[in-house]
Amino acid sequence: MSTALLAVFAVILCILFRILNVNSASQKPLIVCQDQSFLTTILKIAPVITEPYKPTRLWGFSGHVQTILHSIIGRVRCPWPIGERVYIALPDETTLTYDLYQPLTNDYEDDVTIAICPGICNSSESVYIRTFVHFAQCHGYRCAVLNHVGVLSSVKITAPRIFTYGHTDDYHMMLQSLMEKHPNTKIICIGFSLGGNLVTKYLGERGSTKLSSIIGGISICQGYNAIEGTKFLLNWQNFRRFYLYIMTESVKNIIIKHKNILLSEEVKQRCNLNEWDIVSAATLPELDEAYTRKVHNFRSVKELYKWSSSLFYLDNITTPMVFINALDDPIVPEMLLEPIKEHARTHPQTLYVELAHGGHLGFYEGGLLYPNPITWLDRTLVSLIGSLTLAQADKSLKTS
Repeated sequence: MSTALLAVFAVILCILFRILNVNSASQKPLIVCQDQSFLTTILKIAPVITEPYKPTRLWGFSGHVQTILHSIIGRVRCPWPIGERVYIALPDETTLTYDLYQPLTNDYEDDVTIAICPGICNSSESVYIRTFVHFAQCHGYRCAVLNHVGVLSSVKITAPRIFTYGHTDDYHMMLQSLMEKHPNTKIICIGFSLGGNLVTKYLGERGSTKLSSIIGGISICQGYNAIEGTKFLLNWQNFRRFYLYIMTESVKNIIIKHKNILLSEEVKQRCNLNEWDIVSAATLPELDEAYTRKVHNFRSVKELYKWSSSLFYLDNITTPMVFINALDDPIVPEMLLEPIKEHARTHPQTLYVELAHGGHLGFYEGGLLYPNPITWLDRTLVSLIGSLTLAQADKSLKTS
């Protein structure tokens, strides 16, 4: 009996070791950048991207564990930064909000604001946003965080729409408001996951006509192409369909929570919405077919996804950019990363950083079981912000 139990225990251990990927080793990130002058400037302040990333030993080499811990538990010892909530009434009667956090130190001459666009169904109250904001404040940076329309339970929906994957006007309105409050600040745009897509698309849409205060952009863990990305998410391989289900339910819950406005009889008739189709949707494509494309007047979901995808706007970007992805991200498969690598190989002032591990927005590091309170991502982003600020200063000196 004891031999059988030992055999079962050994099998369980083997399965756990395989799932947790414990036999993996720390690796240096892959860096793709054809602009050596830009890369040299980045590395002056952010040499961290050339050093091995060391995930938490017992579970940090699993992209699934990193992703799930990030989404459910969040960060270790998470602070709650104190800020000011700004309300903006938009022409379409939408109530837009963003949270503004002032720096906690005044050690820097430059006035730099980080304009943050969170991931899908996230806001300034999301744990990973709070920890990054607090860490950035401690390093002398102001932060502005967009609250995606419909996400905050404390802010009522006042127009029949919520956020979408490619609607960048809300982000632009936040930046304009920010400029009114702090006209001399320099802005670095940072987006997480869906927010990375929105920030990248925004900078590509605006091109050289973007706000002159924007000096750089950083995208983390986005998929770049919603058309191709959705095909992978509909597959059960690597449990992607499970993650798609979670995202679908999150968006659906927002719609149902605000159904008195979003699904009023007038809106349902005007947009030809069927409430049962929306409630019963099992995937994002089904939900977007039943709701999103109709509300935003697209002929098909594919047309909506193409319009939304940052991939189709990359060539128009004139802003210095950094893109960060992890190979073990269960939501963004490796095949979606080839176009952004090629873009970094052929465009100036563009840096692509690829980690072997980190999952989707996880990037916990250090320790055997209990990770460091500051993640690799948080400390690397603060370094990259300093690097982009230095790159802008160097450029100003050359042109003066």
